[in-house]
Amino acid sequence: MAGKWMQYGALTLIVHLASGCSEQKPAPPPVTNSMLAAPATTPVADGKLVVAFGDSLYAGYNLDQGKGLAPVLEQALVARGVKAQVVNAGVSGDTTAAGLARLAFTLDGLARKPDLILVGLGGNDMLRGLSPAETRTNLNAILAELKKRGIPMILTGMLASPNMGPDYAAAFNPIYPELAKQYGATLYPFMLEGVIGQRALLLPDGIHPNDKGVPIIVGRLAPMVAKQLRG
Repeated sequence: MAGKWMQYGALTLIVHLASGCSEQKPAPPPVTNSMLAAPATTPVADGKLVVAFGDSLYAGYNLDQGKGLAPVLEQALVARGVKAQVVNAGVSGDTTAAGLARLAFTLDGLARKPDLILVGLGGNDMLRGLSPAETRTNLNAILAELKKRGIPMILTGMLASPNMGPDYAAAFNPIYPELAKQYGATLYPFMLEGVIGQRALLLPDGIHPNDKGVPIIVGRLAPMVAKQLRG
């Protein structure tokens, strides 16, 4: 596992440098309807509505249609006997601040209140070296809004890359378990568990899952989602 973490650290540093990410990066453009991916399938009138609200790990970055998290999760839920529609509300490149800025827009644009929302943001904050305090503040506001609206939550966590240093990790890594506990959200501790460091399961960037990696993630996440929906 140590080797995988070192590889993760090196690769995230490469992506960080190659993408020119920094705190001076221009602010994201205003959210428009085109920034929200279409639902994975035709709406299920008598089924559960799940929203996958996150960044590129949710959006299906560089994957063919139907191969991303939302459609694969939807298929996995149906296979488990849970009739559900999983809406892809992932936007590649989103920070927690960008996610917070589009949250109300996303929720208000749905046909009805979701039965469950998956929140997966913070990885881009970490890659850009943004303050963990800022990440915490934004995630706190997102979860507070969801709680106010009475929407059950699953928070999919992220861990700081080793190249960010121990002080950064000490401030960043506890954000997810602590906020999950505070808001009564179910926690999936590390979104990339089971795929990071496995070249056969990743795109060439070494971070995003490929069409073989997404089912690995979904295989771990689906039982948690199904249990929450049944509950």
